[in-house]
Amino acid sequence: MISVNELALDIFEELAEYPEDYNVEFHQLDNGARLVDCGVKTKGGYLAGKRFTEICMGGLAEVTFRNGNINGVPMPFIDINTDFPAISCLGSQKAGWTVKVGNFFAMGSGPARALSLMPKHTFEVIEYEDECDCAVICLESDKLPTAEVMDEIAKKCNVEPSNVCAVVAPTASIVGSIQVAGRCVETAIYKLNELGFDTKKIQAAMGTAPIPPVKKDSTRAMGCTNDATIYHGQIYLTMRAPEIVDYLDKIPSCKSSSYGEPFYDTFKAAGFDFYKIDTSLFSPAEVIINELTEGKVYRTGSVNPEVTLKSFGLL
Repeated sequence: MISVNELALDIFEELAEYPEDYNVEFHQLDNGARLVDCGVKTKGGYLAGKRFTEICMGGLAEVTFRNGNINGVPMPFIDINTDFPAISCLGSQKAGWTVKVGNFFAMGSGPARALSLMPKHTFEVIEYEDECDCAVICLESDKLPTAEVMDEIAKKCNVEPSNVCAVVAPTASIVGSIQVAGRCVETAIYKLNELGFDTKKIQAAMGTAPIPPVKKDSTRAMGCTNDATIYHGQIYLTMRAPEIVDYLDKIPSCKSSSYGEPFYDTFKAAGFDFYKIDTSLFSPAEVIINELTEGKVYRTGSVNPEVTLKSFGLL
């Protein structure tokens, strides 16, 4: 069976061994746990963002960059493709683990989730869990984890603290912008899973989204990075599932009652209360589906360049 932790560990080792090549810093804590700072106290950069995203997807995706444009405005884009959509996106990349120890808080994602089974229902649905002596976790945080935090992660993953590896980056950083935009495919797979669709039937997935500019604080960065997919994420899915026709109208973000303004503005209007926002907003802008059983192609949703540029501060 494929081990997302083993695959991701190889990528982590590269960052740990050659940190200067990636503008990152390697740390080994008193309990032996290892971490790579990709933006908390370091510059990070595109190469670090590429590796962070690859780790987050359990080594089961290809990550590339290109120069694109939005209504003629030059903009960097991230391109993602994977032949293991359910495992790489739901079994690894999904931010399904809230890591909170003392004053430390982070959104946890990456291969370690397949050991801790956070949340368990996700892994039951995709029929996957990992077996590995090492746990590799991705932490979206403004702070670096302490030995106590890594001890807790080790406990949940049933591994020794010395076998826990973490990559860390704030949302408001270059790597943060890259890795969140790199969740464009995951957003589509997650949405279909939430709708009750069997994502194991998706054979391959490819997606693209603009990499948003870095904002001055985590709240504004959260809005900007989410908008990259909500208003300009374009996804292509290949599957054997004729029943997908019953889900098409529910997939794209434009079907949400909260659609229409940059996420930060929507969030602010809701008093910064997530529970007042329609969760169906967290979806890609446009999805193309190639259904192989009947040889059909479907398209749903469309990009919204105006809101994207407004969110990015370019309109």
